[in-house]
Amino acid sequence: KERRGDYLGKTVQVIPHVTDEIKDRIREISDESKYDVVITEIGGTTGDIEGLPFLEAIRQFILEVGAQNVVNMHVTLVPYIKAAAELKTKPTQQSVAKLREIGLQPQVLICRSEKSIDRELRQKLSMFCSVSEKAVIEARDVAHTIYEVPLMLHDEGLDELVCDLLQLTTPEPNLTSWKKFVDCVVSPLKRVKIAVVGKYIHLQDAYKSIYESLTHAAASEDCGIELKLVDAESLQDRVGTQLQDVSGVLIPGGFGDRGVEGKIKAARYAREHGIPFLGLCLGMQVATIEFARDVCGIEKANSTEFNPDTPDPVISLLEEQREKIQSKGASMRLGTWPTKIGKGTLAEKIYEATDVMERHRHRYEFNMKYRDRMKEKGFIISGTSPDGTLAELIELRDHPYFIGCQYHPEFQSKPNKPHPLFKGFIQACLGFNPKRATRAGGDPKSLARVPEKELALQR
Repeated sequence: KERRGDYLGKTVQVIPHVTDEIKDRIREISDESKYDVVITEIGGTTGDIEGLPFLEAIRQFILEVGAQNVVNMHVTLVPYIKAAAELKTKPTQQSVAKLREIGLQPQVLICRSEKSIDRELRQKLSMFCSVSEKAVIEARDVAHTIYEVPLMLHDEGLDELVCDLLQLTTPEPNLTSWKKFVDCVVSPLKRVKIAVVGKYIHLQDAYKSIYESLTHAAASEDCGIELKLVDAESLQDRVGTQLQDVSGVLIPGGFGDRGVEGKIKAARYAREHGIPFLGLCLGMQVATIEFARDVCGIEKANSTEFNPDTPDPVISLLEEQREKIQSKGASMRLGTWPTKIGKGTLAEKIYEATDVMERHRHRYEFNMKYRDRMKEKGFIISGTSPDGTLAELIELRDHPYFIGCQYHPEFQSKPNKPHPLFKGFIQACLGFNPKRATRAGGDPKSLARVPEKELALQR
């Protein structure tokens, strides 16, 4: 905005320019979506320097729209001290006091805790934090899954409390579908084992969106997920040992060349043994490189990300692409973009559509110069940009389920609406028996499948 001259040469300051931008973003969501309520989260810890502009923006926002139109909720920790066998409220008191210094008074306290918060403790928090006793909400650690939290907060009356504070008249919520979803997550009728091959698997939250997307899709099939987290670097010499007992292989996105050869071997193992495969972003790219090398005979096929001087850049940053995406983060393709899906492809069957919108975050693309050569061997580009110049989806003609996408479908999956690619992947995994898998000879019909009734287990 400053470079466009929106501030007329004024010095850009945190107040009012940064705070005004934050408020405008909140209003923009409200105006465009036409929702009755907009939920805005400010992360971090009260008092963090980086969070102060956001808290100040909320203070101003409340003043501008009226306190009756805003509910200020504070999520706080009430720690349990094992040595004393009691819950401590002092951290919450200090946190609320800090918020008051900033100019914000919480109306609701969401109290995270290991143990139940009794009435005496609620009264104490109510008095010291100037919050109604009924607005002190207990949020205990859940037993099985985070998806139990909405049901717990409903039992605490949080939804009714918020509606009362906003003076909204609403019917009783119908939580039947959510309860069914949670039941499928907690007590599935069947289970499937899936390998996630990445280089950040030692970090619990590195692929969090992918893990949750698999959970969403599995729950829709009343299925549980057993994740086998495989370090890509460990696959250099023992890929068969690591993947012989799984019903599906997923390779997520990433950057850099560390672990790439292991991912390529995982893609090859899945292709040759007919194991359902889903490659996301970099996962699609390594599958492409593997197919080019081992099926098409392009021995030096690679990505210019890993080898800028490769003679066969099947994955590269093309000059024409660089020009097209200059306005979307220099050399990176960012945001939501349309994808045109080819008719008669597996992708069309999965999506049940030919035009979809998906979220991107990548620099490198499939080099269309190799399209015809690889197509002859069964490598199908089943989704492209509307103008047909960029490959968005790939699949293999002679494989039961081998899909790769250049985008990130995990960012669009929802608990009661799993993304089609994850749902299709889970369905394929349920139909695969690793004990009967043999190296494919080219005919996908020859691969053994397990009847659904053999997979079902009693609750």
